[in-house]
Amino acid sequence: MQILTYNLNGIRAALKNGLLDWLQTTPADILCFQEVKATPDVVDLSGFRALGYELAGWHAAEKKGYSGVAIFSKIKPDLVVEGCGIPAYDSEGRVLRADFGDITVLNCYFPSGTSGDVRQSVKMRFLADFFVWVNELRKERPNLIICGDYNIAHTEIDIHDPVRNQKSSGFLPEERAWMTEWFANGYTDAFRFMNPTLRQYSWWTYRAGARGNNKGWRIDYISVAEPIKDRITGARQYNDAVHSDHCPVWLEIE
Repeated sequence: MQILTYNLNGIRAALKNGLLDWLQTTPADILCFQEVKATPDVVDLSGFRALGYELAGWHAAEKKGYSGVAIFSKIKPDLVVEGCGIPAYDSEGRVLRADFGDITVLNCYFPSGTSGDVRQSVKMRFLADFFVWVNELRKERPNLIICGDYNIAHTEIDIHDPVRNQKSSGFLPEERAWMTEWFANGYTDAFRFMNPTLRQYSWWTYRAGARGNNKGWRIDYISVAEPIKDRITGARQYNDAVHSDHCPVWLEIE
């Protein structure tokens, strides 16, 4: 099973930027998209079907043009669930679950705190609530894969300038501590598991030529729960994919 997670920063913009052509040469069984910023009725999905994908699920935000997650798959899911049952987050279209046999895939778009203290507080509440919710789900579905934009760079190797970003949302000590606790609690960072010393980023600001100068952050992850960690056979990022300000992250698991 190959899974690709990708913050598209607008699915319609990504399609205009050649997403389907790229997927034709870089196939995966399951596509987890974040920040689709649309509802499925306003997007031409025929190109995905032509590549063998069906829309498995789409969880849009109540606010138009904002947030939202979607899963396309060549494998028919056994169950799809929108949201995590917490209205404050579900109204923003942040979590989408799909079960494939013994594996549960969670497609997640964590809140950003870059716009100020109010949203940073929302982000920290989400981190606490999400941790509890996932660990409850794990009792029922232990073979979890949690994909998406976590909006946190975990360690100094995951950010181009760790010194000057110590007080930046996305690299705050309390956010990094949450990630450390997350990975200590039975989840594995698949990319870092397979590439322990590789310095690569998954997001670059559009400002000041950051991507061309590779001044980025690694904030997109695929976490794999402990029972299936040994089934990981590959994990990488596609830094050459330029349909968004993020790049895709890929996992292969038996």
